[in-house]
Amino acid sequence: MKSTRCRLILPASLLLAALLSLSGCGPAIQAEDLTKDVPAGTVTERSADDAFSASMADFAVRLFQESRTSGGTAEENGLISPLSAMLSLAMVANGADGETLAQMETVLGGDIPLDTLNEYLHTYIQSLSSAEPAKLHLANSIWLRDDPELTVQEAFLQTNADYYGAGVFRSPFDEQTVRDMNQWAKQNTDGMIDAMINEIEETEMVFLTNALTFDAEWETVYTENSISEGAFTALDGTVQQTTMMCSTESKLLRGENASGFLKPYRGGKFLFAALLPDEGVGLEEYIGSMTGESFLETVQNAEAVSVNAAIPKFQYGGEMKLDAPLHAMGLSDAFSGQTADFSRLGKYADMNLYISEILHKTYLAVDERGTKAGAVTKSTLSASSVPEHEICLNRPFVYAIVDGTTGLPVFLGAVASLPDAG
Repeated sequence: MKSTRCRLILPASLLLAALLSLSGCGPAIQAEDLTKDVPAGTVTERSADDAFSASMADFAVRLFQESRTSGGTAEENGLISPLSAMLSLAMVANGADGETLAQMETVLGGDIPLDTLNEYLHTYIQSLSSAEPAKLHLANSIWLRDDPELTVQEAFLQTNADYYGAGVFRSPFDEQTVRDMNQWAKQNTDGMIDAMINEIEETEMVFLTNALTFDAEWETVYTENSISEGAFTALDGTVQQTTMMCSTESKLLRGENASGFLKPYRGGKFLFAALLPDEGVGLEEYIGSMTGESFLETVQNAEAVSVNAAIPKFQYGGEMKLDAPLHAMGLSDAFSGQTADFSRLGKYADMNLYISEILHKTYLAVDERGTKAGAVTKSTLSASSVPEHEICLNRPFVYAIVDGTTGLPVFLGAVASLPDAG
């Protein structure tokens, strides 16, 4: 059927979980910016509460679990940004209707209607982006094919401009458009992703993108005396030599079948959370047992005790399609040309729009400074007592970068091995 030929593309929840930032500059984007002189409208603010936190945590953990099972990353290293995925999907949900909208609302917000979710997300990302000195940068954009047959609803564009600050670009979807989109990605990910797409197919009509970067130093940077050589036992039993970063932390995490710690970044807004499955509990077994509720409880109920902590230096970079994970979570109609209803977004001639793929690109690096950018902070460690607990991340573990106010994970990942150990 012809209706299956017109596609709505989310090429990226273009995530950069960046603890290592580079500089990104280059030629100006040549695509027509339809919102350049259009100010965002006034919107209702809605601060994060228990209902929002519960739904966000549930979405985060379920997506993480499905990314490993349906997404094919089980027993491997993996990383997602639930926030980045949520923002991309919320933007496109503003163009959905009927059963497609109902499914998206259920997957994204549970019992929270889309209009209310827009208010929550708008307020939440403002609170995250304003945190200092840690820097979390978010950018959203919508790219439209310059074709008279493509009709896009003004209300859809205005809603996403108002709540998500989404720039709207119109372009012929030619080679210059590919360069423009890749340049947008480069500019909004500090140069770490410069190839979002390689080509644009004739059936691709709309792209929605979200770029997210995180740049922060540890509250207490590691000194030479706190760095030593160590061993990491990978999931397959291989013993890998690596660099261990040792410190004394003040927040202990206790969860069912796991224990860990919180390590703050400068300013205290963001925290690195590490969860080490108990001896005898496999990595995937532990991940499969997680729930949004249990994750929040573990982080929010951190105990104020001394912890001898050791983190291996590690980095991760990769990409995955989120189509199968989201389908497994209940989002099915949006991916079918026969069932998708994006009539509140627009249409192409007499054909329907549908999502053909959602590509998630990630990069993260953890080292002794927390980030390559910025000055090294001079810190002095002083011990007032002998730590009561010791947690060494010398075998597979789960980690997250969490918002210290809500406990919600901005990034959520797992380390099964250290391919670049040392």
